[in-house]
Amino acid sequence: MMKTFSIKQSEIEKIWILADAEGKILGRFAAKIAQLLKGKHKPTYTPHMDMGDCIVIINAEKIKLTGSKEKNKTYFSHSGYPGATSFVDVEQVRRTHPERILESAIKGMLPKNRLGRKMMTHLRIYAGSDHPHAAQNPTVLDK
Repeated sequence: MMKTFSIKQSEIEKIWILADAEGKILGRFAAKIAQLLKGKHKPTYTPHMDMGDCIVIINAEKIKLTGSKEKNKTYFSHSGYPGATSFVDVEQVRRTHPERILESAIKGMLPKNRLGRKMMTHLRIYAGSDHPHAAQNPTVLDK
């Protein structure tokens, strides 16, 4: 009789991965990163555990958007007060906080619960090519 395998928290091994976003397409790149954050690439994947690796993304300002998204895509925010909606286009976000483009795309692909919020803490995004995580010896993501 076969038994269902379930990994324990002490058996989970996390590695650091360095991903370069230069020239990559936003949605495809975000889907790959979300898969790594969830841990679905590991053979011991367990849906209710934080299995994913720690990801460092560099060159976030050089991510590409296809079609007319560079002109038409907007980000919505609301302060909680009546009539306090604001829409910000991608061009302005790219100028002020370019890492938020990737952050919102990846966050939308993770679970919408406390596990998804914990997975987001393992993600570090930097606009330029410099990052302070050289001591962790991150492995370079090949794709």
